[in-house]
Amino acid sequence: MTLNLLLIAGGYLFGSISTAIIVCKLMGLPDPRTQGSRNPGATNVARLGGKKAAALTLAGDLLKGLVPVLIARALHADPGILAATALAAFLGHLYPVFFGFQGGKGVATALGVIYGLHWPVGLLCTGIWLVMALVFRYSSLAALTAILLAPLGFMWLLPEMPIVIAMVVLTVLLFWRHRSNIANLMSGAEDKITFGGRRKT
Repeated sequence: MTLNLLLIAGGYLFGSISTAIIVCKLMGLPDPRTQGSRNPGATNVARLGGKKAAALTLAGDLLKGLVPVLIARALHADPGILAATALAAFLGHLYPVFFGFQGGKGVATALGVIYGLHWPVGLLCTGIWLVMALVFRYSSLAALTAILLAPLGFMWLLPEMPIVIAMVVLTVLLFWRHRSNIANLMSGAEDKITFGGRRKT
């Protein structure tokens, strides 16, 4: 019981380490919570500091979801504790205790969680994101589509009910955090992306 609680609490605390804020501080950039979209995530950090800062933020956010789940797996946690640890890491990113509960939108951390739970589903989500991003040029639409299909991926490839439920909760929370992006997509105001060029609008 104590180990299970430590895994869940550790997942939340690890997820609460805001990579975006730390990277911006170390690189002398503005606090991402006060500039640009005011979202402490890789996309906003790219606006403030360029590709290197964004890559560091993306890697850190992925690891925040991946590492706690891998630790729980290494300690042979049962599916319920594994699911709770994964969800706790994701919640830590959304509502970090170390940074006034002002977190990011969760796409990279969610992907890290998914890879930790079952890497084939992670590859599936990554593939969906790439296809959607290439075809429609909207990063938010690509991310939302990939995450929306993640619970179905787990039902197909790893049908453990606690994990499927955790993925449904994660998906609902991620959509909630992207409500402004969804509104922009519906109104045609969402920024488009390019690969290797300047961002389109």
